[in-house]
Parts: sequence; structure tokens; C-alpha cells
Amino acid sequence: MVSLSLTSPPLKQTIPSIDTITLDIDGMKCSGCVKSVEKQIRQHQGIICANVNLMTSVALVEYQVGVVELETIAQKLTNLGFPTQVRLKDETQENQKLIIHQKRLSAKKNQQYLLISAAFLLLFSTIGHLHHLGLHPWHWLTNIWFHWGLATASLLIPGKEILLNGWQGLWQRKPNMNSLVGIGAICAYIASCIALIFPELGWECFFDEPVMLLGFIFLGKVLESTARNKAVDSLEALLSLRPQFARLVGKINSNQDQGLQIPALQVKPMEWVRVLSGEQFPVDGIIIEGETTIDESLLTGESLPTFKSVGEKVCAGTINHGNMVIVEAVTDGKNTLLSQIIATVEAAQTRKPPVQKFADTVSSYFTYFIIAMAFFTFSFWYFWGTQIWSNIVIEFDTTKIILSLKLAINVLVIACPCALGLATPTAILVGTTLGAENGLLIKGGDVLEQVKNLKTIVFDKTGTLTQGYLEITDIFSYYPDKFSEDKILQIAASLEIVANHPLAETILKKAQKLHLEILDNQNLENCHGKGVKGIITPFIDCFYLGNQSWLMENNIMVNDVTVNQVKSLQTQGKTVIYLAQNTTIIGFIALGDTLRQDAKQTIDTLEKMGLEVIMMSGDQPETATYIAQQLAIKTYYGSVTPQGKSALIKQIQQENPDKIVAMIGDGVNDAPAMTTAQFSIAMTNGAQVAIKTAGIILTRGKLSDVITAIHLSQITAL
Repeated sequence: MVSLSLTSPPLKQTIPSIDTITLDIDGMKCSGCVKSVEKQIRQHQGIICANVNLMTSVALVEYQVGVVELETIAQKLTNLGFPTQVRLKDETQENQKLIIHQKRLSAKKNQQYLLISAAFLLLFSTIGHLHHLGLHPWHWLTNIWFHWGLATASLLIPGKEILLNGWQGLWQRKPNMNSLVGIGAICAYIASCIALIFPELGWECFFDEPVMLLGFIFLGKVLESTARNKAVDSLEALLSLRPQFARLVGKINSNQDQGLQIPALQVKPMEWVRVLSGEQFPVDGIIIEGETTIDESLLTGESLPTFKSVGEKVCAGTINHGNMVIVEAVTDGKNTLLSQIIATVEAAQTRKPPVQKFADTVSSYFTYFIIAMAFFTFSFWYFWGTQIWSNIVIEFDTTKIILSLKLAINVLVIACPCALGLATPTAILVGTTLGAENGLLIKGGDVLEQVKNLKTIVFDKTGTLTQGYLEITDIFSYYPDKFSEDKILQIAASLEIVANHPLAETILKKAQKLHLEILDNQNLENCHGKGVKGIITPFIDCFYLGNQSWLMENNIMVNDVTVNQVKSLQTQGKTVIYLAQNTTIIGFIALGDTLRQDAKQTIDTLEKMGLEVIMMSGDQPETATYIAQQLAIKTYYGSVTPQGKSALIKQIQQENPDKIVAMIGDGVNDAPAMTTAQFSIAMTNGAQVAIKTAGIILTRGKLSDVITAIHLSQITAL
């Protein structure tokens, strides 16, 4: 007998795709709330990871598509006291701005409410304590029933949210900081009510204590709300840079098509859009028709405009400085490079460093520990403490139960981070004030604390180590007797009068500064991205000003000696434009982005302080090498994209988790790296998103103020 074993082919398993989604979560008050929300999200099947950020009230969730019902998670969090909404990925830019605007208005109203409540409660609770000093400004303010009414109203109206949130945390067995505040306030209120109703007990009424407690808690929340708004400002600044509309044209007779204006986010791949001079490119794409010069400093930091022609790639957010062009979109409007930068910044705001994750874990058990400590304090003083130190009850004219209760309440109140949070801004006030006087806008005490532990500083090149704008660095004349350097500049300015690009503007400004008059000219012609030509009347000759290819197109040859001279300048990151008379080159002008005056001294001082200095740039590697050599920077990177800068920061942090890394930049292309670093510093003349992202702003534009910030941090921390 033969036995046959038949095996069926294995079933083909489909692996669920992985995606990320953003949840907007309200109602979080402390790190304990963050840990509770993260735990609730992660316990669902299909959730890979979840990072919740208290400051931005946002959760970034990585999940398996088709396995998780995100609306169910949002509803469950809402039921637990954390109102949650799923942020749709296909939201238009206007909807995103509307959401941020609504958040800002809501936060502003909440701030005003909290501030008024805090001022009202602190004022009346202070007046209520004046009788202890022998002062009786108004007799009715010393009436015990007035204080009972004030305490009752305080707990039921402004304190209602805190009490409900604290009770909800206890009921769900996830107590938070509001639970501590609520227990302390309610215990004080109930004990005072018993003392008021049963005076024969001899207990003391202290209705002013819960009132003052709520007042200080509200004041702390105002400071906390101010910090939260900074993250919203950073994201709003980025969103404002993204083009809103695109001019869609047909692929047949595109030049005759007037175009249809649609939201830029709705452009699909393979569609054609027309971009006029002075407009932003709405999508990432390829030029199909036309040629132009483009300002790409938004993304690359490169100060010089780039010439682009048919077949070359352009990026959304960059500016068309030249002719009208038609571009074919290579991605949809939601997946452009600029949109990726925005997503990178938002994700970096949500991610938490290891230290913060550890703090969140500790805080989840902190509330239980404090409640236990309060019970222990009450029990110790009620059963043993008042017997060991029996004179304390007599000295403070109270009973042992009231004394024990007060001490237990003190444990609950002092343990609350809101009370501790008030001490930190006060202690740091002197440091931030001194910083403002010395050209430093410091956005928080935590920034100063991080500066003290700084190990590595990463500099952007353009606009940070350099001035960020073009200057004429060299003027060379092959016939100095006939054409002096001023004459070369004067002729160039007379030709560039018809051009409209940064090189022309720099030449004209330099000529104006030297009081050089514009010479009479005729038949001026401007070829975008190449050069200009025309007749200068005093010489009655045709002059050509432009790059090497422009001269060769006009049958003007450049000899090897000139080529070698120019190459040495180009390796320094300079742009060279030639000036020719008829068919003879008579000289050239070099333009470049020059170093800040204090850059070399600042780098040398930082290295002497034992700090590691790194430079990153979106410019060509040759330019980055030249600048790094000028400043004696050993570690540097060129041709780095915005995402690449952020990745380099992450790599440095991963190689040494204890290393505090700072990023100093000024442009939109620096924003992802500035957000990824533990803290960042921005130049005052930088892009708004860089300023919003930075923890320190150098208001005087002096790079040496970085050293001042480090010294100030060291002094403040003593």
C-alpha cells in the first residue's frame, strides 16, 4: 500500500500597509494625561506606535491600514474626558489655517478667562487674609459667610473643570495632577464647612485656602498656555509659505489657454500649470515650456538665483524671477517638497526625547505616590505627631485633626507641578531679562537649562555664517589704463539697467554707492539667465556682460588664463560675469556671499570652550569646503537637503544620546533641523518659521551673541 501525502499550497497572506495619522486631542493637563492617552491608543490592535505631545495637543499615530478604526479610538478618548478629532489628510490649506486660527482664538479666550479668574480669586483671597495682620478695610469682607460663598462659587464656576477632570481621572483609575488639586481643595472646603456648621467642635475655617490654590493654579495655566501657542505659531508660519492657488492649463494650445485657477493642493500629477514672473511655483514639477531664473533660497539656502530651462525640475514654494513658464506636476499638491518640510516640522514637534518619555512614565505613578504620601502625613500627625510634639497644637491654636488635614493638603498642593511651574519662570526672570539687554530673545527657562549642557553646535552656512546676500568681491580689468575697476563697474551697471535679477541689483547698488553715473546706451538686449548686450554711447562699441556660454554664443572666446583665474574664484562659491568689448574680454566681476565679520572669532571661541562645531549647507560641496576652510571647521557637509539636515541632526543624537545638539539657522530650509535639535537659535533677519521655531533669537544679528547665551546659561544655572 502506498500512502500519499497531499499538501495544499500555503495561503497567500496580505501584509497590511502602514500609515500615520494625526489626532487633535483636548483636555490634557499634565504629563500624566499624556501617558494615559498614549496607553489608551496603544492598547488597540493594529497600533504600531503613538507619540502624544502636551504642548501642541497633538498625537502622531502609526497604524496598520484596515485593522484600526481611528474614529473608534477618537470616540473612546472623548468618552474618557479627552475630546479627540481625527485630522483628515486631504484637508485644504484654508481648512488647516482655519483649524489653527480657531485653536488660536480658543486659546486666547481661555487665556483671558484664566487670567481674569486668577486675578479675581487671588485678590479676594488676599483681602480675606488681611485680618490676620490686624487690617479691616471693609467689615463685610471679614464675614465668614462671605468667604464660604466665595469658596463655593470658586469651586463650582472656575474650578468646575479642574474638579471634574480630576474626578474623571480617579474614576478611570488614571489620576492626574488635577486629581491632586481637586482632593486638596475639596478636603479644605469640606473641613471648613464642618467647622462652620458645628462650631462646638472648635475646628478652624480656612475657606480662603482653596480659593488661593485655584488662583495660583489658573495663573500657572496661563503661563503653560503661552508656551503651547509657540508650537502653533511655528506651524502657521510654515503654512503661510505654501502657495495657495495654481493656474491649470490644457496640454493643447497651452499658450492660448487662459487657465483655470484651483487650490494648489488639488493639482494632480501630469497636469500642467502656468507660472508667471514673480509668482511662487505651486507644485513640484518639470519645466515643459520656457526658461527662467528661480529663487530657491526658500529650500536650499542658496543666495544666488538658478537658471532653469525645459526639462529641469522646480519645487513648490520657490519664486519665478524671470519669464513665464509652464510646468508639468510630478507629484500632487499635498506631497511637494515644501509640504514634506511642513510635515517634518510637525512630526518633530510631536516626537519626544528619551528624557521626556522617562518623565512621562514616572508621572503616571507620581499621582498615586503623592496621594499615598498625603494619607501617610495625615495619619502620622493625627495619631503620633501631635502626641510627640504636643505643644504644636497649642502654639498654632488649632485642633489635631485640622493640623493633620492642613499638612496633608499641603503635600497635595506642593506636589502639583502647576505650583512648581510658577517658581521656574520667577527664577529664570533675571536670566531672560539680562539676555534681552544683550541682544538675546530667550523663549523660556528650559532653553537656558539646555544651553548649559550644550555639546555640539550645528551651523547653517548661508545667512548664518555668511551675510546671506550678494556682494561684489572682485573686479578685474585686463586693460587698467583704459578701463579702471570703477569704469568696468560703470559699464556693467549701464548694461544691467534693463535686467531684473539679484546680480543686476547688486551691481547697480554698488555703482550707486560709489556715485557712478549710468552711461548713455542703445539697443540693450537682455537674455534671461545668460547676460545682456548693448551699445555704450561714449565708446560707440557693443559691450557684452554675462557668463561664459553667453560670450561663446556671441563668438567671443575665453582664453585659458582667464578660465583658470575664474575657476579659483568659483571654487570659493563666487559667481563670475565677464565684460567684453566687441570681441575682446576686458575684465570680469565676481560676486559672492561674504562671511560675517564675527564668524571666525565666534567659531574659534566655541571650539576653545570644548564644543564640537559642524557646518551644513545646501550649496555645492566646493562652496561648503571653501567656507569651512576659511573658518577652520573640521566637520562640514554640502548639498544637503532640508530633510537631509534633519537626518544629520538625528544621526548625531543617536550616536550619543546624552549629547545636547543645537542648530543655528535662518531659513525655511533649516526649520526641520532646528525643530529636530534639542533647541535652536535663529538670526533676527531670518525667515519667520525659523524665528518661530527657535528657542533663542539673536536680535542684534551678531553671531558672537551665541557665546553670550552660553555664558548667561552657565551663570543662571549656578
